[in-house]
Amino acid sequence: MELKDFIQLGLDRARQTTLKAIDGLTYDEMKWRPGPGANSIGIILFHQARSEDLFVQSRIQGKPQVWESEKWHERMNLPATEVGAHYTVEQVNSFQVPEPKHIVAYGDAVRARTVEYLKGMTSNKFDRIVTMPRLGDMSIGAVFALVVVHTSEHAGDICYLRGLQRGLDK
Repeated sequence: MELKDFIQLGLDRARQTTLKAIDGLTYDEMKWRPGPGANSIGIILFHQARSEDLFVQSRIQGKPQVWESEKWHERMNLPATEVGAHYTVEQVNSFQVPEPKHIVAYGDAVRARTVEYLKGMTSNKFDRIVTMPRLGDMSIGAVFALVVVHTSEHAGDICYLRGLQRGLDK
């Protein structure tokens, strides 16, 4: 198996887990938080998509993010500068979760661009070094490892929050 196929498999599995966990949830369940300062499913779902967009489009490719180029911020009624990460407790508490259908569609658009990029990758291209703010210089392969792990961790968060509300089978 080629590295690009392994990466895509990891991303696909995390996305499937996430979509299964949010299936059938109401908007109120998507924005529910277990306590002050805690993330909701909606904010985590949004964060997953924004992070992948930032890492793959901006950091790896040096291109505008899907968030900007397709004006997803307008569809979600959020500022173009919204990065979806590093919130204070006050920002988490005041975050207005966009309509879940928009977050999912944005995530799908981001993933389509990620897959498109991966298709053109060869093994030696994963060794190219990019600079990641807060993380320093990393190979593209290491950035993709981060994206797979990060997305998977948050899929688990979403599953847990759903379980707190109604269980995974309900």
